[in-house]
Amino acid sequence: MHTKILDYIYQAKQKNEKLLAILLDPDKIELEKLALVVKKITNAKVHLIFVGGSLLFKNVLDAFVKIVKENTNLPVLLFPSNAIQITNNADAILFLQLISGRNSEYLIGNQVIAAPLLKQTDLEVISTGYLLIESGRETTASYISNTKPIPSHKPEIAMATAMAGEFIGNKLIYMDGGSGALHSIPTNFVRKVANNISVPLIVGGGLKTKEEINAVFNAGATVVVVGTAFEKDENLLNNI
Repeated sequence: MHTKILDYIYQAKQKNEKLLAILLDPDKIELEKLALVVKKITNAKVHLIFVGGSLLFKNVLDAFVKIVKENTNLPVLLFPSNAIQITNNADAILFLQLISGRNSEYLIGNQVIAAPLLKQTDLEVISTGYLLIESGRETTASYISNTKPIPSHKPEIAMATAMAGEFIGNKLIYMDGGSGALHSIPTNFVRKVANNISVPLIVGGGLKTKEEINAVFNAGATVVVVGTAFEKDENLLNNI
């Protein structure tokens, strides 16, 4: 199985380089405007594009990813919330296990459904342990997955969960406040997890400013993901 994008992320971690990812939600960006949005991303200091959302009301994933690929050479990774959010037009997929929850459908159920479909694609499948962290209010991700996020005052639980994810075999750990997070993940969470795992750490949710992003990078994240803030202000990248 090819590991081109995973190798890229691992090399960044080894060199202590930092990668910025933009999360594009097909429900929130019109297809007619997408090409221009992607060109703005490509012209900024962005390294990865994630595509996905907790809900997809529009059946446009194939077309959406195709337009993204036609307008950038950046790696495009699927960030799915369920087994139907798959298209071969992307480069890779984060094969997520919601290891912070106790809902078996998001630990193995959706993965069993998706596996035969992924086997028929050319996607690079990247095993990723996914942790939801309390962010000040209930998010779509926690509601849809019917799981409780890790409390924002319990970094040791996040650390132990991330360590377990690595021991299980996850190649990446992704800590997220969820779409529309009120607060970003505290830096002591990021530092606690980053210092106790050897795989790259991805952090997203609630990050709105250059200062917040730099703080998360300095705490040990290899990849920082910006989503909602970019949806609200496409010129955000100029400030970052």
